[in-house]
Amino acid sequence: MPGVRTHAAPALGAVWLVLEAPALCLAGAGAAYRSEKRGIARRLSRRQPGDVVLFIDWTLVRLFPPLRAAWSRRGEQALVPITGQNAKRVLFGAINLHTGRRVVLISKRAGGAEARAFFEELRRRYWQAGRIWLLLDRASAHTNDKTLRLADELRIKLVWLPKQWPELNAMDQLWKELKQRIAANRQAASIDTLAQEAVDWILSLSRQEALRKAGILSPRFWLKHLLQN
Repeated sequence: MPGVRTHAAPALGAVWLVLEAPALCLAGAGAAYRSEKRGIARRLSRRQPGDVVLFIDWTLVRLFPPLRAAWSRRGEQALVPITGQNAKRVLFGAINLHTGRRVVLISKRAGGAEARAFFEELRRRYWQAGRIWLLLDRASAHTNDKTLRLADELRIKLVWLPKQWPELNAMDQLWKELKQRIAANRQAASIDTLAQEAVDWILSLSRQEALRKAGILSPRFWLKHLLQN
C-alpha cells in the first residue's frame, strides 16, 4: 500500500493461526438516543468565536494481529504467521470537527493519569483557543474527580456522548480504518514500531481524507449543521 511501511513477520518461533472473520452487529436508535443527540447539538451551539470542537477517543494496538482478510488457495484456509507475543500500546487521539487536525499520543496505559496528560497536550496544541469542547465517552479515566478538575482548569468543556454508540465519535471511525490498514493480518517487528506506524498513518492523512474517513463529510453526519458555523 502506498505510503504505509510494512514489516515481515519474524521467522523464528512462528506459529500459524487460522483466519476468522469477525461478526458484525447493528443496532437501532430510540427516542432517548435522539434526544441525547439534540441536547449535544444545543450545547455546542453555545460555543463562542475562538472555541474549538474535538472528538477524542483512545484505542489499543496489539502486536498480536487482528485478522480481517487474506489471500489463500481456493479450498484452503488462510494462515497468518505470529510469534505468540502480544504486547500492546494505547493511542489517544483527537480530530478537529472543522479543520480535521489530528493529535495522537502513545501511552502504555489508558488510566486517569494518561487521560489527563492527553488533555494537557491538547491545551498545549490549542493554546490560542478559547474553550476546547471535547466530545467523548464516559470512561472512568474521563469522569474521575482529578480529570474533571483539570479539564476545568484548562478551559476544556466535556460533552458526553451517548453510551454504546461509538459510531457517533468521529475519532472512533478513524481508529477502525487505521486497524484495517495498519494492524491487521500481519505482525509488526515490535509493538513500538507498530504504534509509530499507526501514528504516522493518522497524521499523514490530508485534511479531506481525515474528515472523510472519520465520517464528518458524510451527508448523514449527525452534526453536519455545525460545519456551516
